[in-house]
Amino acid sequence: MSSVTKRIKEIKQPLGGYIKPSMMKITSLADGKILNENENIHGIIVGMAVDYMTRFLMGAKKVDAFRISIEGAARAMVMSDPNAGKEIKEYLDGIEGLDKKSIINACKAVTFDVWKRNPMGAFLAKKASEINPDDETIENIKLCVERSLGFWEIYGPITKAGFTFPGGYTSTVDSGDGDYLTKDTLWDFKVSKTVPKSSDTLQLLMYYIMGQHSAKEEFKSITKIGIFNPRLNKVYELDINCIPDTTIKLVEKDVICYD
Repeated sequence: MSSVTKRIKEIKQPLGGYIKPSMMKITSLADGKILNENENIHGIIVGMAVDYMTRFLMGAKKVDAFRISIEGAARAMVMSDPNAGKEIKEYLDGIEGLDKKSIINACKAVTFDVWKRNPMGAFLAKKASEINPDDETIENIKLCVERSLGFWEIYGPITKAGFTFPGGYTSTVDSGDGDYLTKDTLWDFKVSKTVPKSSDTLQLLMYYIMGQHSAKEEFKSITKIGIFNPRLNKVYELDINCIPDTTIKLVEKDVICYD
């Protein structure tokens, strides 16, 4: 049993990937601003902080925007730290907007995600008390969130932020959650310094397929998959019609392993 991201690491893709990233249409949202070169916390923490802060500032309740962090803290209470629930509440209470204090608290709150996604790895991960973003990192997070909000002004509205695939999982791929849905597109946020890779496009294709196999109505109107990278400030899109049916069937059979 694997999550979507773990399953991608387990399998070997065809040469170039099931979906070559070069197939995607690229749109640059140039704003003339440049991110600071150095950051003092892990890029995964930065990425989650950008994603969840964006959801919150788009109108989601904090308990929804930081849902996985909260679920992770609940698991941490059972497995390691009985004070984790109280700790994350203090961090979430300290998130109000894009001010310095809010961004620091967001970075600390998302450290609990690992308890939900990879409990065994959580014992080795840095604790919230060890995550203290410096001014350069805070400025980068703020700019990435601002870019994300600007992206949604163009590509929104969001129909769903944070979603799962009930009815779409298998005994091989039994977990995984997506970022955003709009009326016709399944979106993933990648706060990365690099362009999309074949692992990223496969992740999106798996989400699309699992959505089609699920019982959720919101996946029925999806005709495109897309990535937004606020670091690069670029949008990557691909029409599902451009993906060969044979590729979709191969991923269904050999990667997700539907019966």
